[in-house]
Amino acid sequence: MEPSGHYWKPLASYLVNAGIPGVIVNPYHVKKQKELDDNSPTKNDRKDALIITTLTWEGRFSRCYLPKGIWAELRGYTQSRHQQKAKLNAAQNNLVAILDEYFPEYQRVFKNLLGKASLYILTHHPFLAELKQFTVEELTAELKAATNGKVGQKRAVLLLAAAQESIGVAEGLSAARLRLAQCLEEIFFWQKQLARTEAAMAEALAKTGLAAYLLSIPGIGIVTAASFLGEVGDLTRYEDWRQIRKLAGYNLTENSSGEHKGKTKISKRGWPGLRNILYQAALVLVAKNPQFKALYHYLKTRRKNPLKGKQALVVIACKLLRVMFTLVKEKRLYDPKKVLGAYRQQQLRNAV
Repeated sequence: MEPSGHYWKPLASYLVNAGIPGVIVNPYHVKKQKELDDNSPTKNDRKDALIITTLTWEGRFSRCYLPKGIWAELRGYTQSRHQQKAKLNAAQNNLVAILDEYFPEYQRVFKNLLGKASLYILTHHPFLAELKQFTVEELTAELKAATNGKVGQKRAVLLLAAAQESIGVAEGLSAARLRLAQCLEEIFFWQKQLARTEAAMAEALAKTGLAAYLLSIPGIGIVTAASFLGEVGDLTRYEDWRQIRKLAGYNLTENSSGEHKGKTKISKRGWPGLRNILYQAALVLVAKNPQFKALYHYLKTRRKNPLKGKQALVVIACKLLRVMFTLVKEKRLYDPKKVLGAYRQQQLRNAV
């Protein structure tokens, strides 16, 4: 089978439960091979079936893996959270777009659009005509009441000054008010959905018996650990951490010919979800984990072949992958003294 979308899963599950082994071919390979026989990019079901069969006959396939039990639960939660996060981000971007049109100076006053003070203004007095009717004292009183005294006169002065000099659109305010209210409702809805999903992820992670090992890494939280296991599944099916690195698309590729030496890049041929989880975790580690922070600084400042910021983060992501794989496989807790190894520690000392 070619695992495109979700359509292959019911058939694959049926075959596995019936004791019939199934294999899958890489959709990228199908796309590249479709021009070999007839030198044409034509695509149809007969041609696709022939290509998939040919790839399988040539042995260019992988075994079909369908997670079971708690691993299937974690994968489902991880996929749900990814979709919910994307929809929440879209709703938040829509909120920014509405404000950019009707009150573009608003974000100079409220950096956090979803804070208590900002939400009060957005739900009660979001538009310029309304705000201009307030005195500083009146607006200050309302902000203090809405935030239990945490926000007051200073913010009120800034908001009224921004409203006075704003170039925001002043027409179509009824429609804008409806759009704004619906946008906020959508944001609140997806925030609640995310909270429910992340709570379920925490329960599922605890049932794996691996939470203690992954969470012992300073900077790694429940969502990151659960999402990682949701993507890779049962780690006992891997023999080496490099298999997961390739699965994430973090393996290095080179484009060289003759005397030409091309740049070395990551392949990005793996699962983007797994790659994103590791990269986002790396961003947190270089800020909160002393060992990873020191390694990140060394990679960017070493004399020979210093890396740029994003390149160094990719190295950190791969290092994190190796650490998580080792801790889970060997059932050990994070040890700051061992994470970098003697050779790397010597490099760090020499660089000081």
